[in-house]
Amino acid sequence: MPSNCVTVVVIAIFVVILSASHAVTGARVGTMMIRQPSSVLMFREAPAFRNGPECGAADGDGRVDIAMTLDANYLRGTMAAVLSILQHTACPESVAFHFLTADADDHGLAAALRASFPFLDLRVYRFDPSRVRDRISRSVRQELDQPLNYARVYLADTLPPDVRRVTYLDSDVIVVDDVRTLASVDLAGHVVAAPEYCHANFSNYFTDAFWSHPALNGTFHGRRPCYFNTGVMVMDVDKWRAGGYTRRVEEWMAVQKRRRIYHLGSLPPFLLVFAGHIRAVDHRWNQHGLGGDNVEGRCRGLHPGPISLLHWSGKGKPWLRLDARRPCSVDYLWAPYDLYRYSSPVIDEW
Repeated sequence: MPSNCVTVVVIAIFVVILSASHAVTGARVGTMMIRQPSSVLMFREAPAFRNGPECGAADGDGRVDIAMTLDANYLRGTMAAVLSILQHTACPESVAFHFLTADADDHGLAAALRASFPFLDLRVYRFDPSRVRDRISRSVRQELDQPLNYARVYLADTLPPDVRRVTYLDSDVIVVDDVRTLASVDLAGHVVAAPEYCHANFSNYFTDAFWSHPALNGTFHGRRPCYFNTGVMVMDVDKWRAGGYTRRVEEWMAVQKRRRIYHLGSLPPFLLVFAGHIRAVDHRWNQHGLGGDNVEGRCRGLHPGPISLLHWSGKGKPWLRLDARRPCSVDYLWAPYDLYRYSSPVIDEW
């Protein structure tokens, strides 16, 4: 038999064996086929976490509602985030997770979560990208322009009426403290609570066109606006609904389409509505910027002080840098929570 035929036979046998044992999915790249295991088989099962004796009823006042987005590209980060939350809270069975997804394979993503966390209280909601797609303006990074990045604007419209307060977390966080402490922060009548950073140069988040237009920058009159990161927020859902805050954020997005008043995706419209009007939370609850800047994602170290939540905001994500064998030192803090089974995709000839 010619050698090239032998090669084809060997590859075919390899693919059949691999498919039978791992239920692969594939994506064609030129003449190559990158084959990866299905989402359900890509992650290990996490340990079962049980409530401590101090926990109240999971379906009563003791319940903590966490909202996150669910996306195939960030599933590995979501898995790690969920594991860290469950591992560090005294009442893991009292944590309810609400996932918003725009992915066509929402059932597959949910199945992957349930396979890794069989005892997890989770609900998945379909977020319609068309609701926001025409409102999005190009930003400094393509990932920031994805419709799902704006799903946090529509949380109050998506969550069921029994969710009156929710803690929103990005998928690139690790929680190393009891999330109940953050979730139970006293909102003191505010709609949103988050760590705020008044030392940051707030003017950098908006363009000269904004600051030179009194009718626009006048929105900050009478308040002291400070930067806050929307990847970690506690929200009073009832107050959000009653105050029509979804519409208020959308109005600023409409202004952006006409005048180009900012560059950074979904963050600036939140700042325009809430900066100076949020309940400040201790900085330990968002050690942000660990993914570096939004262009190159260069390594950054930890800020001084205690830490309850690590956040890889910015371009660099720890799972990608670890797989590429170019990790930053802070990425090793993320690695213990990684449930991913495989270090690289399987490549075979198409």
